[in-house]
Amino acid sequence: MTPSAPGTPDTSATPDVPSAPGTPAVPDIAVTSGGPAASAALADERLARAALTRTVEPGDEHAGRWIRRYGATGFLERLLRPEETRPDDDTRPGEGPFPGTGRKRVASWRLRAAAAEPARDLDAVHALGGRFLVPGDTAWPRQLDDLGDARPVGLWLRGPADLRTWALRSVALVGARACTPYGAHVATDLATSLARKGWVVVSGAAYGIDAAAHRGALAADGATIAVLACGVDVSYPRGHDRLIRRVAEQGLVAGELPPGSHPTPSRFILRNRVIAALTRGTVVVEAQHRSGSLSTARAATRLGRHTMGVPTPVPGGTVLAPIRFRVAIAA
Repeated sequence: MTPSAPGTPDTSATPDVPSAPGTPAVPDIAVTSGGPAASAALADERLARAALTRTVEPGDEHAGRWIRRYGATGFLERLLRPEETRPDDDTRPGEGPFPGTGRKRVASWRLRAAAAEPARDLDAVHALGGRFLVPGDTAWPRQLDDLGDARPVGLWLRGPADLRTWALRSVALVGARACTPYGAHVATDLATSLARKGWVVVSGAAYGIDAAAHRGALAADGATIAVLACGVDVSYPRGHDRLIRRVAEQGLVAGELPPGSHPTPSRFILRNRVIAALTRGTVVVEAQHRSGSLSTARAATRLGRHTMGVPTPVPGGTVLAPIRFRVAIAA
């Protein structure tokens, strides 16, 4: 059964997540109304951004800077121009359109842009009952703009819910993959309690704490969002194929990468910034000192979100440090 409580929060009483201090606003580029010409512009923008999700890696601030300057369609057009026609009127002689960005990075972008098939990717996600969300869409969570030039190019989604509405009342529960029974119990209990109170539980669908958080929300017939480091049609880890399917049916599966994309170590870390920005706060349930989940807490702190931790029941143990250490490590 699709959860009803998180789908109808009182948004008038739930303000947008505050921007991090000093974070410049990133203008929305997509057009959402205005007749046939505007609709065509939005279609071009969506197609360009779909292509760019295959062209640039998540969180690439160099690419984000050029998207901000040229727009998604303009950036893509410059990548696809023949070498001899690439200079622009607003660049210095010999600089090219991307001054300050390394040649190897630009060469990689151009190769990927030439191979991208955005229409095919859009058809693939639509066949799953999904969609591709871009900045400027009414369902785009504006708190993601706090990431500045590291803002996602777009988000691929599976599931029926409105992401912006759900994100307004959401909490991230993250932690170790190799968690203890205590950690799994706490994550499940927290997720169940939050879901029953109408909060949306956000995590990364990994083994351990993530899985316990999703299952706790699902068990309460609540809402949960899985933010993946791969395509939304890829079940990773493979052992969570059934869990991810349940999340897509009852909640939302989201990711920056186009259909068929597989995760890499760097993509897991970069995915965590989206979890931190999307939610109102992050709870680290259980993690060791070098756990990737601490990057989510650090990102949440930088963005001005609430950052919390669960104390370990084992004094001096390696499972989890006290809250005061959690806050210090996230700073």
